[in-house]
Amino acid sequence: MRRFALVLLLLAGCGSTPERGGGYYKDDGPGARAPDLASIPDAVPRHEPLHRWANRPYERFGKRYVPLTRIGAFEQRGTASWYGKRFHGSATSSGETYDMYKMSAAHPILPIPSFARVTNLANGRTVVVRVNDRGPFHSSRIIDLSYAAAYKLGYVAAGSARVLVEQLVPGGTPLAVR
Repeated sequence: MRRFALVLLLLAGCGSTPERGGGYYKDDGPGARAPDLASIPDAVPRHEPLHRWANRPYERFGKRYVPLTRIGAFEQRGTASWYGKRFHGSATSSGETYDMYKMSAAHPILPIPSFARVTNLANGRTVVVRVNDRGPFHSSRIIDLSYAAAYKLGYVAAGSARVLVEQLVPGGTPLAVR
């Protein structure tokens, strides 16, 4: 039964938007009652126990993933996308409810939960997000951000952006492999 529940959580987790550059897939943008997105604070890194099931190796679309099981040195550059109301209210890989108006993210291998600083390389904007989901499962993307995080990084309309992802160590400074 536990294995079945894990499979359901992984399937319910984030899958990136289909191959069309991101953006308003199936009217995936904000609802009519969106909060003031500019005022949403960044996630605050804190020590949390790692999720018992969400950090186990898994397979998605024929590719095997082995999540990191420690908070520490990690840096990655690549393309970020975002996910919005299509997943809003759905279960994340951590079992939490996805809220497109919180500063959260999906990453294929960062520990769940963990925190990351994400920098838009085109404009220098930076946000801090809490990783609580798996994805994206698209070979050209490295992270899916919540709608709020993508808005604050300035790439909602474009659907994707080149970013730097740095795992943060609560109570410390970001450690990066250079």
